[in-house]
Amino acid sequence: MGKQPPFVKAAEVGEIPEGTVKHILVHDKPMALCRVEGKFYAINAICPHMGGPLANGRLKNHVLACPWHDWTFDVRTGQPDHPGGHSVSTYEVRVEGNDVLVGWLKRSPS
Repeated sequence: MGKQPPFVKAAEVGEIPEGTVKHILVHDKPMALCRVEGKFYAINAICPHMGGPLANGRLKNHVLACPWHDWTFDVRTGQPDHPGGHSVSTYEVRVEGNDVLVGWLKRSPS
């Protein structure tokens, strides 16, 4: 397997207040960077339904709703918050000092 891309700075902690979402571009991928209960989560910013901008959606607890048609996703897993829906990719996130760093795709739990 090839080497995974490095973690890169996507934002500063203070740029993303609790309960908000910021549109970022990391590794040429549009992502929605969310802050919930002090933790940061990064998911694909394009809704699988009709390409809606998830970073412009409503974040309630760990659920992000697409502003176009209200498709909803758990930012921790990328899974829909209801049975039978589509999922979005999730990405590794870590905080170093004041920097929020985003890496590559999260591995699914086996």
